[in-house]
Amino acid sequence: MDKNGPVPWPSWEQAGVACLVSVIAWLVLRWLPPSRVGDAILPAFREFALISGLYGIWRLARMLPITHESGALDRAREIDHLQRLLHLPTEISMQHFVVNHDWLARFVNAYYAIVHVPALIAFLVWAFVRHRDLYPHWRNGLVAVTAGCLLIRFIRVAPPRFVDELGFVDLSSRFGLGVYGDVGTGVSDQFAAMPSIHVGWAAVVALGTFAMASGWWRWLVLLHLPVTVFVVAATGHHWWLDGIVAVALMAAGLVIDSRVRGRRAARRTSEVTVEV
Repeated sequence: MDKNGPVPWPSWEQAGVACLVSVIAWLVLRWLPPSRVGDAILPAFREFALISGLYGIWRLARMLPITHESGALDRAREIDHLQRLLHLPTEISMQHFVVNHDWLARFVNAYYAIVHVPALIAFLVWAFVRHRDLYPHWRNGLVAVTAGCLLIRFIRVAPPRFVDELGFVDLSSRFGLGVYGDVGTGVSDQFAAMPSIHVGWAAVVALGTFAMASGWWRWLVLLHLPVTVFVVAATGHHWWLDGIVAVALMAAGLVIDSRVRGRRAARRTSEVTVEV
């Protein structure tokens, strides 16, 4: 692969195969006589099937016939104007800062390209193994933010680096580790900057870890969210508002999940009281 080419991610076909294999393994284990090992790994196959299936849907979504770019740059300029009215720091000022420090520019470029998915996978595995009771709540938050990002992508929004007058430098061209490649290629739709799935997934990882863990290291993981917000701005891949909307989607998903679980618990309590 060319040095500046997009970083290869698993395809939707690979995700589909992984999902299918996991479903088959789950069904086979359910048919087999109960055993300690089978009971331990059965939920793992179910969850892996769900996550790989969701990933496959996310990858498939970029193949939908949404090739037009109409309005994307105008909406990007409107977002830039709104952020200036709100006195938010400009994304280009963040990039100027990192470009003036070569090591920092390399860091944000690599962080954007490399950390995003491995951090999420590590979080899901850790939460599933160590906090099985709380895991579904944060997994559903992940589903909510991902689904929201897929729906809102129909509203075309260009990233800051596509607005020529802002003067962004393509850090991936300068340092390698490209994610997207040319427009219309790569792992994601470049005119679907709103919301930022990078920030949304980072929020699940950082806030989920902070909520479930108790050690000092949870403060270190919490930094993953503000670092990601800084990275997506400094690289010119997202507006600040892209991240704000993504975090709001995750929060809405968590609130809905908590209310549904609360109602189910209340219903079960009511049924038990009636039986008694």
